Amino acid sequence: MKRCLIHVYGRVQGVGFRYFTERLAQKYKVTGTVRNVADYVEVIAQADNADLDPFVNAVIHGASPASSVTNYHIETLDIDPTLKKFTVLA
Repeated sequence: MKRCLIHVYGRVQGVGFRYFTERLAQKYKVTGTVRNVADYVEVIAQADNADLDPFVNAVIHGASPASSVTNYHIETLDIDPTLKKFTVLA
């Protein structure tokens, strides 16, 4: 199990990126959150390594067809045992 924070930059706001990320989270059994922040999207994701790695790969390659990721930053976080679902935040 691991947890990470991903900052995704590029054309990632106003193109359905958060909702495609939510669908990917459901597919890969990932818990956490996704939200727009200033000029990037912030994703906090937690899952078993076998599920988290393909999820992160899909997110950084553009979760939605209309998105265009130009840069990203990934940081490892401590596990949060209270995370039970994946939520799109405003």
